Amino acid sequence: MLCLGVNLFHDEFMAKLQPFNYDLDFETLNFREHPELYAIGRGEQGVLLVEPYKSEILPHWRFKNPAIARSSAEQIYQLFLNYLEAEDFVGADMARKFIQMGHTRARRYANYKGGKKYKQNPQKAQTPAEEKRRREQMNPREIDPVKAESARIFKTYWERAKTHPEYVRQKELHLARYRADTSVSS
Repeated sequence: MLCLGVNLFHDEFMAKLQPFNYDLDFETLNFREHPELYAIGRGEQGVLLVEPYKSEILPHWRFKNPAIARSSAEQIYQLFLNYLEAEDFVGADMARKFIQMGHTRARRYANYKGGKKYKQNPQKAQTPAEEKRRREQMNPREIDPVKAESARIFKTYWERAKTHPEYVRQKELHLARYRADTSVSS
């Protein structure tokens, strides 16, 4: 249990040191050719931006029911292992993010019909006060056990991916290189 707490603290701490860089030209940037530009960020940040990985992984990402979720999680986890074997940390981290997103999206749909947590989208509010008001107006929770099982399946693979010893090793190496590269360019 202590290890999990330390791991979560470490993930949050590292994300603060390496925020995701939304200022890059994602339309033309190939992160396989330029892994040094990849900032891990927090959670799922950049999951739908980083190419060519988005295009490689997204077609496998599904969570409609447990059978589909299991197949999806297994396929993406295999991509994760393939990226690790190829020493392609960016690909492995993107696969980890898609698995994590499988969990969070399935969980959202498990908790809220149609996946709509708020009655009005807070991100489209014009003022901070309106955003706060919208966040207080939530739709009722209606637990969908099918989507909940899909979320559980993805969570199992997500835990396996983020604690995989080779992933942890490559993550530390990537972070060290990234910090060195960004300190030189500062």
